[in-house]
Amino acid sequence: MKPIIQVALDLLETDRAIRIGQEALEGGADWIEAGTPLIKSEGMDSIRKLREAFPAKVIVADMKIADTGSMEVEMAAKAGADVIVILGSADDSTVLEAVRAAKKYGARIMADLISVPDPVPRSGELEKMGVDIINVHAGIDQQMTGRDSLSLMKEVVREVSIQVAIAGGLDIGSCSMAVKEGADIVIVGGNIVRSADVTASAKAIRDAVDSPSVTGYSKKTVDEEIRSILGSVSTPNISDAMHRKGAMQDIFTMVPGKKIVGTAVTVQAFKGDWAKAVEAIDEANPGDIIVIYNGSRHVAPWGGLATQSCLNKGVAGVVIDGAVRDIDDIRRIDFPVFATCNVPNAGEPKGFGEINSEIVCGNQAVKPGDYIVGDDNGVVVIPREHAYEIARRAKEVEKTEQRLFEEIRRGATLSEVMDLRKWEKH
Repeated sequence: MKPIIQVALDLLETDRAIRIGQEALEGGADWIEAGTPLIKSEGMDSIRKLREAFPAKVIVADMKIADTGSMEVEMAAKAGADVIVILGSADDSTVLEAVRAAKKYGARIMADLISVPDPVPRSGELEKMGVDIINVHAGIDQQMTGRDSLSLMKEVVREVSIQVAIAGGLDIGSCSMAVKEGADIVIVGGNIVRSADVTASAKAIRDAVDSPSVTGYSKKTVDEEIRSILGSVSTPNISDAMHRKGAMQDIFTMVPGKKIVGTAVTVQAFKGDWAKAVEAIDEANPGDIIVIYNGSRHVAPWGGLATQSCLNKGVAGVVIDGAVRDIDDIRRIDFPVFATCNVPNAGEPKGFGEINSEIVCGNQAVKPGDYIVGDDNGVVVIPREHAYEIARRAKEVEKTEQRLFEEIRRGATLSEVMDLRKWEKH
């Protein structure tokens, strides 16, 4: 049976959802999902309008029902939904009520396993209660513990005989792998909906699931994935994902066009003392970023010789709360250095300070191992313990902006696209 591509329209405006949904269908998508944000924003009317716009297509209502199963299923079914999503963690009585209501109104029930403590046995229980489709959906917190949708799905496929869907940050490679491993339905949101070319992105997913292959997909470590994602987004994307936090103050690129992504080796230095800053090069591993608090705009703890030394160790970049010198050498070496300013004079290597202690750089706390990203916009610091989540959120911010750019290029204004007047406080 041909794999089904379900497009999750996790938007806030129905009109935009319809336009994007149409483009996704043109690329080969099969089912249209009214995402939870859309339903919360526009209510049952969003489902009605999607049904009107796509009368021959399966409409999925991602209600994430946790209670009052019968009532909410009836609402969605009467609005035009063919498949209605409940939470797999809902009480058994809620599941049974939802199943009974769905049968009454000619709809099907999909159970979302997101955040279910024991998803594999629960999927079997849900099948016995009459659920039609199991959606394997590993949330970000689960992924941080090493669980992901693909590994969970392999176990669920062996547990149940009903249709199995998979969701959670899927791209071309993971969609292909999922179908190869037995998924009947792949649910794709941002990688289609927030694409600048929705039709082309949907077609790429279509091709991947119709001819599934493991080519192009490899399981990365958490650190590899974090670095990969952070390397593909901008510091403004990251700042937005962190709710406008994380940006260092008064620190700028000394070599325009250079970007850095890596983990921090921290240095607490003192005015005019460059010993610990240089010694940190020996402590750093390939891909690390040396982050220095120097506290002076007039005496530099860093210059051309230290920069050249970084190349030998594979250091990814340097960030200095303070001055740097030999700017001409640094630019000739073409090595990414971020600092407050550049001056000609340096101090003496007295040896005061500390390496790999918590410091403050650019008015931001930085701990050893925190992720640092710098580009022409500035530098942001991401706490290591939240790096995966922030990276994923930053990627979603980037996708959203790409889509907005495309809609603006088609002739709309930013205010029109985002319908700002509708969302203003009154």
